[in-house]
Amino acid sequence: MRTPNLQKLADGGSRFSRAYAATPVCSPSRVTYLTGTLPSRHKIQDYLRPEDSFGPKSRRWLKGLTSYSSLLAKSGYTCGLSGKWHMGLDEVAQEGFSYWATVPGGGGTFKDAEFVRNGERIKKPGFKEDGIGDFALEFLAAQRGRPEPFFLLVPFYAPHTPFDFQPEVDRALYEDSKFGCFPRETAHPWANRTMARLHLDPASMRGYSALITGMDRNVGRVMEYLEREGLRENTTVIFTADQGYNGGHHGFWGKGNGTWPFNMYEESVRVPLIWNHPGRIPAGRELDPMVSSYDFFPTVLDWAGVKAPAARERVGRSYAGFLGGKAPGKWPDRVFFEYSMVRGVRTANLKLVLRTPEWPSELYDLEADPGEKRNLWDDPAHAGQRASLTRQVEAFFAKSGAPALADWKRGVEQTLTEYLRAQ
Repeated sequence: MRTPNLQKLADGGSRFSRAYAATPVCSPSRVTYLTGTLPSRHKIQDYLRPEDSFGPKSRRWLKGLTSYSSLLAKSGYTCGLSGKWHMGLDEVAQEGFSYWATVPGGGGTFKDAEFVRNGERIKKPGFKEDGIGDFALEFLAAQRGRPEPFFLLVPFYAPHTPFDFQPEVDRALYEDSKFGCFPRETAHPWANRTMARLHLDPASMRGYSALITGMDRNVGRVMEYLEREGLRENTTVIFTADQGYNGGHHGFWGKGNGTWPFNMYEESVRVPLIWNHPGRIPAGRELDPMVSSYDFFPTVLDWAGVKAPAARERVGRSYAGFLGGKAPGKWPDRVFFEYSMVRGVRTANLKLVLRTPEWPSELYDLEADPGEKRNLWDDPAHAGQRASLTRQVEAFFAKSGAPALADWKRGVEQTLTEYLRAQ
C-alpha cells in the first residue's frame, strides 16, 4: 500500500514494533486511549450504536473519567479535534477541546459527508478524509501568532467500511495491483456474515487500499503545513490506530468483531505507533517494548510535562523514556486485552484468550505458530502455562477494579449489538 507520508514519519522518528490496542474495536478503544482506563472500568464494551453516539438519546459517557485532553487544556494547551469522535454526544465539543469538527457516528459514507464544526452543520462535498484535513488546517491556521501551545487530534475514519467512495487520485495507484498483501485464506468458520462479501473481493481490496492512501495523503497535508509555517521543529507528531484489521487474514475481514465470538488475533489488536519530533526523538529507530493503548494516557502527559491525579482504575505506565533512549525501569513483557466476553494476555511468545463458558478459550505459542492456527488450550503439555496466564489475566483485571469475566455486563449501559444482547 502507498503510504509515503507515514513512511517519512517513521524514517524521521521512532516506530514501536510491538504496539497493541487493549480492545479491538473503535469506541471502547478510543475511550481507553483518552482516559487510560479499561473497558470494564469505563463501561463501554462495544462500539456505540447511533442512538448512543449522537442525537437526543446520547449522553456524556466520559462523565466521571479524566481525559488527557482535559488535563492538557487545564495546563494551557489549546485543543482541537478534526475527525472521528464516536464516544458520545458527538456533536458537542468536550474534554477540553475548544475547536470541534466531526461527522457524528463511527462510519457512514465517504462522499459528501455532513460535519458539525463548533455547533454548525456543514456539508463538505467530496472525500470525507479531505474534509478532516481541511478542518485540521483551519485549526492550525487559527494558532498563528498565539503564545499558547496547541494539541490537535486528527482521527481519520478511513479505512473503515463502507468502501463506497475513494478519490480517483488514490484509486488510480491500484488499478493494476495483484493485491498480494491480502491473504486468500479459506473462510473462517466464525466469520462475521455481514463482512463475508468482502473476503476474496478485489474491489474491496482496492477500496481499502485507496482509503489508506487517502488518509496518508491528508497526513501529508498536515505535515506540509507544519513545515511551511516553521512549526515542525517544535511539534511532536504521533501516529497510531484504535485497533488492527484483518483483510483476509485468518479467512475473514474486520477487527475483533470480524468473527463471532469476538477474536484477539494479532491482526486485530496490533497497531502502528510512530512518534516523531526532529531533534528530540532520534530518527530511524525501531523500538521493541510491548506497549498498549492504556499506556498512552500517562505517556502523552509525561511527554508534555503535565501531571495527572492518581487513579486506581488506570493501569498503564509511561513509555516516554524509551523515546529518549532510556528504559523507564523494569518494563513488563506482556499486554492485556478485553472485548465484552473476551479477555486475554500476550507475552513475548504466548497468547491466552479467555472467553465466558459458552465459547472456547484459546492458547497459542506465537513463536512456533505465529499465524495462530493451533489452539493449545487442551494440550496437557501446556497446562501449566495455561493456568499461570489465566491467573495473570484475572489478577490484572481485579487490580483495576473490574468485575470477573463472567460478570462483564455489570455496569454496561450502552445499547449493545443484537448478538451481545442475546448472551
